[in-house]
Amino acid sequence: MTRSFRYAILAALVLLVAGAAAFAQGPAGPRGRGPGGPGGPGAGLPLAALNLTEAQREQARNIAQQHQQQTRTLMERLRTARAAQQQAVDTMPVDEGRIRAAMQDLAAVEADVAVEQARLRSDLFAILTAEQQAQAQKLRAEREARMKERQGRMQQRLQSRPRPQA
Repeated sequence: MTRSFRYAILAALVLLVAGAAAFAQGPAGPRGRGPGGPGGPGAGLPLAALNLTEAQREQARNIAQQHQQQTRTLMERLRTARAAQQQAVDTMPVDEGRIRAAMQDLAAVEADVAVEQARLRSDLFAILTAEQQAQAQKLRAEREARMKERQGRMQQRLQSRPRPQA
């Protein structure tokens, strides 16, 4: 796996847990905006846009707290696996077996992080009504469409840039 992909997984998990915990504490400020902008990142769910009841907010807070220790443990394992991988790569002479073993360990931890992320999202999704679930899916699809549009514009800008002469 590429290093940027690993960092993306780590960042996503941290944002998911922090966002779910922040959202579960309720709106902040006069307009109900908390960390991460309007709504915050509730495990990939736009919880603030779903008009949760007080009971649902309390459930979300409890779910975030339940996942917090597991997430901390996973993040520590991830840091350790990354350090071992970097040390294996930096070792001279090259020890291919050590590098491959470190990469396998790192991949296993990253898989555990992805599973935990999915469980958190699933647990949060389960407290939503059918209408809220449909709205969440609609909002997620809209967000993905905006992301693809931005990626397309960025790609277009990169392709239209003059290339430096060597």
